[in-house]
Parts: sequence; C-alpha cells; structure tokens
Amino acid sequence: MPAQRPGVASATPRYNPRMLLRRGNLYLVGLMGAGKTTLGRQLARRLGKRFVDADHELEERLGVTIPTIFEIEGEAAFRDREEAMIAELVGLENVVLSTGGGAVLREANRRRLAEGGTVVYLHADPATLYERVRHSRHRPMLKAEDPAARIAELYAQRDTLYREIADHVVASDRDEVMRFAHAWEAATQPAAEGGP
Repeated sequence: MPAQRPGVASATPRYNPRMLLRRGNLYLVGLMGAGKTTLGRQLARRLGKRFVDADHELEERLGVTIPTIFEIEGEAAFRDREEAMIAELVGLENVVLSTGGGAVLREANRRRLAEGGTVVYLHADPATLYERVRHSRHRPMLKAEDPAARIAELYAQRDTLYREIADHVVASDRDEVMRFAHAWEAATQPAAEGGP
C-alpha cells in the first residue's frame, strides 16, 4: 500500500508549514456524491478563495456534457482531456479546485495535485454516496445494472489512491468541512509579532 501523506489521520489539521506554500490552493478529491462541488463552493466562500470545478471547466470549453464526452469519445479519451485540464488548473493561484472522481486514476494527475496544493479527500462510505446520487441521470460511471454495487466497486478501487495523495481526510458533511476551514484559517494566519 502506498504511504499516506502527513495529516491524513485527522480531519483537523495542526499547523503545517506546507499549508503556506503551493499558492494557497486546496484540491478536493473523492467519489461522486462526496460533495466536492457543493461543499467546495462553501469552503471557497469561507476562505475567500475562487472555486473552480474541473468537470465544469471541461464542459464549458467543449460545449458538451461529461456524459456526452463519455458516449462519443469513450472513457480513455475523456481521461486524456481531464488530465490536460488538471495540468492547466493546478497553475492557478488561491483556488479551491474540485476534481472529477476518477482524476486520481492517472498518475500524472496524482503527482500534479500532490505537488501543486493541499489535497483534501472528502470521504463518505459507499452506502451514503449511493443514497446521494441514486437519482442522478448524468453520471456515466453509474450506468450499471447495479449502481450501488458499482459505487462500492469504485470505492474499493479509488479509496487508496485518494488517501495516497491526501494531506487531510475530511468527512463529507458541512460541519466537518467548516471545522476544517476553521483549522486551515488558524494554521495559515501569520504568527502575531511580539507582545504589547
């Protein structure tokens, strides 16, 4: 099993000098239904950062939806486009970036995310994820005879990859994400200089 990055054991980070580096970016990873977009927007507002959704950026550039790309070009071609998009987006500064659930499948993406910002794995168990997305008709990876089993399979495939690059693993609910935001703010505030 790949070594985990420092900090993954706790949703509440202690001061970590690396938080001050890498352009202040936060990169959100996790499976579909983890709340990367919804919670990511809230996190960005709280921290005064710009929110960027990699899938949305790709759809805007191409003028078609992710499911359409999957249908016309196939998953491999989509992953190529996704990799190129992430390579571009990690060059931004002061952003909260939501990545697609399968972005971690490419080693190049994992490396760029790990090197370019602080990675937060928004975690939820497969049953919770299924309940959140079971009515969605716009998720290519759910086009399976048994969507719940498919999510469990994806979780088994990707959980280790998310943890491999994560600086922090945070439960994917609003309260936990806001606690993380508070800890981030505390960790990145410049130390007070001297006393009165």
